[in-house]
Amino acid sequence: MVKLLAFLLAGTAFAADTRFEISYPASSNPGPITGRVYVMISRMNDHEPRLQVGRVGIPFFGRDVEKLGAGQSAIIDASDLGSPVNSLSQIPPGEYWVQAMVNVYSEFHRSDGHVIWMHDDRWEGQHWNRSPGNLYSAPQRMTLDASKGYKIAIQCDKVVPPIADPADSTYVRRFKIRSEILTKFWGRPIYLGATVLVPRDYDKSNVSYPVLYEQGHFSTAAPMRFDAPDKDFYNQWMRDDFPRMLVVTFQHPNPYFDDSYAVNSVNVGPYGDAIMKELIPEVEKRFRVIRQPWARLLSGGSTGGWESLALQIFHPDFFGGTWSYCPDSVDFSDVEGVDVYHDRNAFYKEFEWRRVPTINSREINGQIRQTAEERNRFELVNGTHGRSGEQLDIWSAVFGPLGEDGFFDPLWDKKTGAMNPRVAEYWKQNFDLRNHLEKNWSTLAPKLQDKVRVYVGDADNFFLNNGTRKLQEWMQKTENPHYEGLFVYGAAKGHCYTGPVSSADRLKEMAEHVLAHMPNGTIAGWWTR
Repeated sequence: MVKLLAFLLAGTAFAADTRFEISYPASSNPGPITGRVYVMISRMNDHEPRLQVGRVGIPFFGRDVEKLGAGQSAIIDASDLGSPVNSLSQIPPGEYWVQAMVNVYSEFHRSDGHVIWMHDDRWEGQHWNRSPGNLYSAPQRMTLDASKGYKIAIQCDKVVPPIADPADSTYVRRFKIRSEILTKFWGRPIYLGATVLVPRDYDKSNVSYPVLYEQGHFSTAAPMRFDAPDKDFYNQWMRDDFPRMLVVTFQHPNPYFDDSYAVNSVNVGPYGDAIMKELIPEVEKRFRVIRQPWARLLSGGSTGGWESLALQIFHPDFFGGTWSYCPDSVDFSDVEGVDVYHDRNAFYKEFEWRRVPTINSREINGQIRQTAEERNRFELVNGTHGRSGEQLDIWSAVFGPLGEDGFFDPLWDKKTGAMNPRVAEYWKQNFDLRNHLEKNWSTLAPKLQDKVRVYVGDADNFFLNNGTRKLQEWMQKTENPHYEGLFVYGAAKGHCYTGPVSSADRLKEMAEHVLAHMPNGTIAGWWTR
């Protein structure tokens, strides 16, 4: 232990002698490539090191490259930032499995006049370590000892293959459309998709059905875990006395993230318009749904929790109710531990003479999982200029203003944590949901009656219960009219708490909601209780 501590304290003493030289052959990509190269180092090879990268995953290191030709080498050395280990010089001597990868960027000529290089999603959901077209090497076992120095050449001669589209089934159907709205903004073809779960007798009737738009991270899997091996939901769905509805998930990956947050953004683009004017109309054209607000419901968890709440708030006349689970920060006074409005630095809190690290995430028992500084470093190693494909960067892209370089203007410096109050005010005025409700309450409140339901664990791993609590406390004091919504907290429950009932029982609850709000005299042919 003493020797290891001494080694770590040595810092970058061996930086000049420690490097990887990463190249690719013309047979893998004709080049030149603008993008980012990585080296991943693991003690295990039960699955490839590139697939072990994560928030609390193995050490990896990255560097941007510009017009790197086939056969040329990109260097990653001890000066390059790593996560969770800062530098190659801090990797203890030993035997490791090492793998390299090249993340290929594309040039976007946006309609706002900016030309930027980013990763063009290949329907994998902005994950560079498994994105089709990206290059990688075979894992190699090798000895690393920064005290002696090394120069190791690695060739990325393998190409991630295209992702096969899942096959449709009797009950699960998919489609993908080119969005003209988003294609115009980004200057390259941008696609939207939907996966639709239809009722058991959909093809045998002419009935139109209520629809649940279920929000969440990118996935082409069946909604509601319909194809899960345990068959719990499937068995309920097939019962004669179960309500017949459509459940639809959206696919809207973009150059920043696997999901757009379903709003218009100066950085990510007019995804709110694209979803409301292109994708949902396409769903309602292809499938028999009741095209009325009382029959359109929303739900989602985490990212999808924020979206399902935001869509209901921003389009109160279009949707008939939302069930929002563990939503991302609905009040920016707590964004994974950072108080956007009062903290001067995202990496620590200041209390008189004390400076305490800001905690980004925790275990349910309160143990620290990751600090804000560690989380930001992880994203920065994934990609510069917000190109990490990760959570903090997409919030900055969606919620923040446009920067002079064509990327978003950051809320804080990812290296130092220094906050930008001007950007914080932009976040507040445009995307803080509690603030939006407060500013527009007299108009929104009559349209939101009996439409807002929020569920969150009181030990949410990302502190999302804190913003939710502030929203609830504010709604409890509302007047003219008064409306509190429904807020449910799971005792000692983490991320992502969805309430005390099963998915099938929740759908029955939603069906009851539709029955209670449909016009008098309407025949509910979609459910016989």
